[in-house]
Amino acid sequence: MLSRRTPAPDPARLTFAVAGAVLEPLACGALWWSEAQLLVVSDLHLEKASAYAARGQMLPPYDTRATLMRIAGLIQRLGPTTVISLGDSFHDRHARPRMAADDIALVRFLTSTCDWVWVEGNHDPAPPDDLGGRAAHALVVGSLTFRHQPTQGAAHGEVAGHLHPCARVVSRLGSVRTRCFATDGSRLVMPAYGALAGGLNVMDGAFAGLFPDGLLVGVLGRAGVYAAGPGQLAPDLARAGRALA
Repeated sequence: MLSRRTPAPDPARLTFAVAGAVLEPLACGALWWSEAQLLVVSDLHLEKASAYAARGQMLPPYDTRATLMRIAGLIQRLGPTTVISLGDSFHDRHARPRMAADDIALVRFLTSTCDWVWVEGNHDPAPPDDLGGRAAHALVVGSLTFRHQPTQGAAHGEVAGHLHPCARVVSRLGSVRTRCFATDGSRLVMPAYGALAGGLNVMDGAFAGLFPDGLLVGVLGRAGVYAAGPGQLAPDLARAGRALA
């Protein structure tokens, strides 16, 4: 189910109730669980630009620093006791050697400020062991289970990433496509947080079966996160944005 804090009109304070836990989706794409002082980010894909550059496709080499600085700002503002990086934190198994020295130092600083958990992803089944934090296949906190890839079938209290959900929201003024959170009150799938991470429309078949009773999405906007129901969602006009990486 979806709920709003009081006062309700502020879209930036939209909350999701998932398995009894009140979770706040943030406009940057992170998830904040105030009661547990727990911050979640998913699919950072650090060093994606350098991976593409190695294959001859040149992208601006600033994605890692931009992503880490956004997380640093969140930690400074919220002061979490636990940070979960929900898998695919690194774009591939060779990302760590490509990282700049300043970025390595920044990761080590961030992981020293809290209990930092690297959840294993399909891109990084063995996260680097020299950057601080601890690795886990999945993590159970209270009523919630945090893992990278959504399981098939019912999974009450599951918070996952991997699918990089986006929504195309249609209104009489036109449409907009943006990253989003997807939930039915039992499970929640997070958007990718990485600066260069792509997105997959929540109406794609990859989401079929995850929300059998329908879903609500929280779309990321400049001023906050906005709720959108099934009647406001549309498939992509083209399938060019399908890639999950």
